[in-house]
Amino acid sequence: MPPKPATEPTPVPEGRVLPGAPAALDDALRRVGDRWTLLVVDSLLVAPRRFGELLDALDGLAPNILSKRLKALEADGLVRSAPYSRRPYRVAYTLTARGEELAGALRLLAQWGAGPSSADRPPLHHGTCGTAVEARWWCPTCARVVDDREAHDIVYI
Repeated sequence: MPPKPATEPTPVPEGRVLPGAPAALDDALRRVGDRWTLLVVDSLLVAPRRFGELLDALDGLAPNILSKRLKALEADGLVRSAPYSRRPYRVAYTLTARGEELAGALRLLAQWGAGPSSADRPPLHHGTCGTAVEARWWCPTCARVVDDREAHDIVYI
């Protein structure tokens, strides 16, 4: 059987890729897709932090890399800086509402990272009751979980 012409798109298995997802994922990865950026955001989810506090919290992060990541996050509207000293000029960093929206994605990545392939890490647990937590797609209109069988129904509109 001859190979398909290069111009013909490869079919995508139903329910595996959301329409528009590659472009949205590419945009997200462009903005926050490296280790240090995600760890900076995670650290700022705890509380606003000063530059030195971020360096202390993120072992191995070089000051020049932290500076670049904070500038990029601020330019993307995910972090804001607020002066706490005029002489010398010093700022504290906090997440914007848009930056705080990354909390869910970070929890999902942490859950995945704590999965079966990393036996040395326990799964994430709810601090109040101690039960292991699960992340799921939820439809508030239908008031139910949207499972893998319906993944093809999750679309961008």
